[in-house]
Amino acid sequence: MTFEHILYNVTARVATITLHRPEKRNALNGAMVAELQTAFSIAEKDVNVKVIILKGSGEAFCAGADLEYLQQLQKNTREENLTDSRSLMQLMQQIYYHDKVIIAQVEGHAIAGGCGLITLCDLSYAVPDALLGYTEVKIGFIPALVSVFLVRKIGEGRARDLLLTGRLISAQKAEYYGLVNQVVPATEIAEYVAKIAEDLCSGASANSLKVTKKLIAGVLDLPLEEALEGAAQRNAETREHTDCQRGIQAFLTKEKMKW
Repeated sequence: MTFEHILYNVTARVATITLHRPEKRNALNGAMVAELQTAFSIAEKDVNVKVIILKGSGEAFCAGADLEYLQQLQKNTREENLTDSRSLMQLMQQIYYHDKVIIAQVEGHAIAGGCGLITLCDLSYAVPDALLGYTEVKIGFIPALVSVFLVRKIGEGRARDLLLTGRLISAQKAEYYGLVNQVVPATEIAEYVAKIAEDLCSGASANSLKVTKKLIAGVLDLPLEEALEGAAQRNAETREHTDCQRGIQAFLTKEKMKW
């Protein structure tokens, strides 16, 4: 499928989704959000895709909302703004609950909505020069949707720090806060992320990755006893899955499993 604002390709079970508006620093608008929804949907349904890499083209990962897009929002009715907000909400849910592992490859600044995309990914790696932050309060807006996910990811105290001040932090500080997993030199990050993706593809069961993601996403939504009972149910279900049976057999016979 041909896109206007993103690039999509699949190689060796890894789908790469690239934000592709370098002249706009990969800023988000309604059309890009819609294309991202389509691309993530394609990747989820493709049995030949196991891992997804999300990255940006040019110097920035994503500079947040496009200026023309922001201008249009000022002319919208309440219902139009609600519809638009729900579209972004659906993209965030789609990424967060996606069946496949999603890795953010951050090779430039990630601001506001751009940083929001990183918040949703399972794993994130950034170059040392990248700045990250949620600057919405500085223009009289609010980081409403991303706040739901950021509190889950880094905790209330650090989320308050970032969302209320709107300050930009270094990649190193983002790693310390738990917003990104690791800072990787710019000359090495593409190869590093590709190796992470390759290891996930060959070293772990697709079903196990999917179910583990669901366990993590759901654990905060339930009281402890319900969460444990749900975990027990998933545990029993997974033991019956072909992947588990093959994996245990390979372990017992000391064979190297190639997933």
